[in-house]
Amino acid sequence: MMMMMMTRSTILGLVLTSLSATRPVMAQGAPAATVPYCPDLQRVIELAMSKERFASIAGSPRQGNFTDTTLALTGWTNCSLYGTNTYTCDSSEVDSAPAAERVQAELLQQMKTCLGEGWSEAADRASAAYMVLHHALRPVSITLSTDQTEDKKHVVHLILFVRGR
Repeated sequence: MMMMMMTRSTILGLVLTSLSATRPVMAQGAPAATVPYCPDLQRVIELAMSKERFASIAGSPRQGNFTDTTLALTGWTNCSLYGTNTYTCDSSEVDSAPAAERVQAELLQQMKTCLGEGWSEAADRASAAYMVLHHALRPVSITLSTDQTEDKKHVVHLILFVRGR
């Protein structure tokens, strides 16, 4: 009995220690609940994996092979569909390329937190201006790239696409 109580208290101590050790790390990342576009992004990915893909969120035609979407990511702009396999949006504008690179890095971390297990960064396909997230089991990828607009502002482009379907 004494041994069992000691074991339980030891286990409880270890659990409490590990929880307090992970709390600061969790506070550093953006929990999915605090990422306003997370539910939207998760829905877009669900649609990408469905038989109909993006048909249910297709809006008015745009120039070329682009179509408006009825499901824009919260806080993003210029969201649209390209063909049947690609969803794209732009971040809010920032004033400089270094600021866009910081936003890109923040977005990457937010998306990793939002999307969870199965998603990882493909560092071998990345550069300072281009980052890739892909799912280990699903044929879907997300790229985040920086760009300069016509009015000399900077944005991060999100492109979600379905591979090989």
